[in-house]
Amino acid sequence: MDRSAPPPRELLAIALDVARDAAATAYRMRVEGVSVAATKSTVTDVVTAADRAVERQVLDALHALRPGDAVLGEEYGTQDTGPAEPGGVRWIVDPIDGTVNYLYGLPYSAVSLAAEVDGVVVAGVVRNVNTGEEWTATAGGGAWRDGVRLRCSGESDLGQALVGTGFGYDAGRRAHQASVVAGLIASVRDIRRLGAAALDLCLVAEGRLDAYFEKGLAAWDLAAGGLVAAEAGARVAGLAGRPPGPDLVIAAPPTLFADLHDRLAALDASGGP
Repeated sequence: MDRSAPPPRELLAIALDVARDAAATAYRMRVEGVSVAATKSTVTDVVTAADRAVERQVLDALHALRPGDAVLGEEYGTQDTGPAEPGGVRWIVDPIDGTVNYLYGLPYSAVSLAAEVDGVVVAGVVRNVNTGEEWTATAGGGAWRDGVRLRCSGESDLGQALVGTGFGYDAGRRAHQASVVAGLIASVRDIRRLGAAALDLCLVAEGRLDAYFEKGLAAWDLAAGGLVAAEAGARVAGLAGRPPGPDLVIAAPPTLFADLHDRLAALDASGGP
């Protein structure tokens, strides 16, 4: 059987159908009422029944449409339904990014779904569960929302930059991240903590945030939103030339990236627990 990947636009079409259905399920379950089903890293790191139901729906849909592909999901881990052959597709899914927002009824949570080929994300969609806003991107094909091609901010003055960030669930990590924010806030216009990394990255893509950084992101937090930001012209990277990942993710326009990077490096943003 041919396991080679289809073009990114075809993978995006699949991702769109699956993510839209998943977001509709998440919205319906929120209207019906949700509660904590379990906790993960700490007692504040919650999982709702909707997280599990939505991811199971995504896994089943992808298996029906692309039965040989692998899937990496936040709630159920790696579901490899075929060998990891060169040129094969791996889907990366966060069923509800911003689970605490979702639990509390705050309108800032999303379904995030990306397609990766040979370790490179080539297509992705992020859909706000509450508003229906939808961001998409393909490698080399740009980033889009509602038919409008996106460009990140052109801000070059760190002192005028509105910067997004997030915090982990471990108390020690939170304390270190708070110290980084305390050291940064006087150097920027202001800081926002909205609670869903995939959406933060999409806001960078369209200039509603000038930049974003966070330590501790997993692949499902970064994959689709990171591609959207990068295809909108943002530089998405870690510290000191490292790729973006759990140590640190910085997303900023090239005109702003170096100054933000150097300030975060001086504040040891990738350090701590």
